[in-house]
Amino acid sequence: MVARKISALDVGSDCQGPGSRQERIASLAKALGHPARVQIVETLLRRQTCIGCDIVEEIGLAASTTSEHLRILKEAGIIIGEIARPRVCYSLNPAAVSPLAAFLKTIEAGSAPALPE
Repeated sequence: MVARKISALDVGSDCQGPGSRQERIASLAKALGHPARVQIVETLLRRQTCIGCDIVEEIGLAASTTSEHLRILKEAGIIIGEIARPRVCYSLNPAAVSPLAAFLKTIEAGSAPALPE
């Protein structure tokens, strides 16, 4: 199974439906809401790309547990997995976290988000 690369258009402010921007932000926050997943992202920041078994060694959890954390990060679009038989090579998808980053910057600045027209 190859993860679909999510573009900035998929996660931008043009999302359809009520609450979709908020849902996207919450989904990203939830995906990053576990210390092991944060550690995986930090590992990929250092290495740029990483084979799944290397991530297992790096974070020190069981392969099945690590696989579940990788699945959650992939579903959120935070990481991309490319199959290089027989392994999966993971890398970050920085554009995917843009909505969460913008939201956190708004909080940090202490300014209220613009109301929809």
